[in-house]
Amino acid sequence: MLIACVQTDITFADVPANLTRVIDLLDRATGEGADLVVMPECMLSGYAYESREQAQPHALTLEDEVFKQISAKLAQSGAHATLGFLESDGERLFNAAALIGPAGIVGHYRKIHLPHLGIDRFVDRGDIPYQTLLAGETRIGLAICYDSSFPEPMRLLALAGADVIALGTNWPYPAERTAEIVPPARSMENHLFFVAANRVGTENGFSFCGRSSICGPDGVVLASCPDDRETILYADVDLAQARNKRIERTVGAHVIDRFADRRPEFYGDISSPVK
Repeated sequence: MLIACVQTDITFADVPANLTRVIDLLDRATGEGADLVVMPECMLSGYAYESREQAQPHALTLEDEVFKQISAKLAQSGAHATLGFLESDGERLFNAAALIGPAGIVGHYRKIHLPHLGIDRFVDRGDIPYQTLLAGETRIGLAICYDSSFPEPMRLLALAGADVIALGTNWPYPAERTAEIVPPARSMENHLFFVAANRVGTENGFSFCGRSSICGPDGVVLASCPDDRETILYADVDLAQARNKRIERTVGAHVIDRFADRRPEFYGDISSPVK
C-alpha cells in the first residue's frame, strides 16, 4: 500500500478553513495513489488554546457534517485517512483522532497521555482503550503526540495486531529530538510501520518543528522531512514485513522474534503506579 504523511500548517480556531485544507490535501495525496493519508493532531481545530471555554466552540461530535464531507472525498478514491480534532461529548471535551474511510468514521481514539501544554491542559483524559481499526485489510493503531513517548501503549497496539501506527502530533521546537528519535525506535521495537505526521507554522507563541517521518519495521526511515516546510511524504510499504515478527538475520544462527521472545511474566511492575 502507499502511505502519505501530511506535514502542514493549521489555521487556529477555524474549522471551515481547516476542512478546506484537508480536502485539498486529500486530493493531492490520493491523486498520487495514496491508500492511507495520515494528518496531524488537532488538524481541524488548532491546538494552542488558553482555556477550555476558548476551545469548546471549535469542538465537533462524531456526527458532524465535517466528517461526512471528508468521507465523501475519500469515497472518490477508496482511500482512508486519519486526522486529529477536538471532540465534544456532552459536557466532556477530548483531544481525539479518527480513522475515516469511504463509508464514514471507522473508529476513533481519545488522547490518554496529556502533557501540560496547549489544549491538553484543559481536556478530559481519554477513555478509549488502545485498539486496532481496519482500513480495508490494513490494521491501523491510532495514537496522538505525547502517547508515543510511552513505549507501553505502542506495544499494546502492536500486540493488538497493528500493521501501522498512525501518530498525529503537534511537536513544538523543543521536541525536535523526540521527532527524530521516537518514530524509528517505536517502529523497531514493535516491528511495524510508524507514521508521525507533525504540523508546522506558529500558533499563539508556539512554533512547530515539522520533521515528520514514515518508518519501517526495522526502524529504517523510509521517508522524512528534515525541517518545517509544508510537504507530503510518501512510502510504498509491504504489510507482510510488519506481520512477520520473526527476523532471521543469519540463517539458523541469528534469529529474533520481537513477540515470541517476550517474557511478560517478569514485567509485572510495568503497569503499577509510580510509588
